[in-house]
Amino acid sequence: MQSLYEQIQVYLNMEEEIPFKEFNSYYQKVIKELGDSHEKFDEETLWKALFIVENVMSNAEGRAKETKGTEAKKYTKMAQRLQLWAKNFATRLGQAGYTEEDINERFNTMFEEGAPANS
Repeated sequence: MQSLYEQIQVYLNMEEEIPFKEFNSYYQKVIKELGDSHEKFDEETLWKALFIVENVMSNAEGRAKETKGTEAKKYTKMAQRLQLWAKNFATRLGQAGYTEEDINERFNTMFEEGAPANS
């Protein structure tokens, strides 16, 4: 999950959008990692997984609105599938005692971690 977290930070700081093929490839890696390992995630990994899922989901939703045809449908399906993971992880963090405000604060910190040093 760490390498996927590092990659999402790179994507979030790019000026241009990545092409569908690369987006889909990253999405597939995320889904595979979640399916293979989600039950074993410790708290830190859970935070990173939720951050990744929320960002890819949000990006897929935006792309679905901007794109037409089969790609738009694929982006919509990606977002729907990721929403289930987001709910799962948010529930698990809630059970660990975190509030929605805690999650928002942590996400802001995570965004700052990925920001270029000279900005």
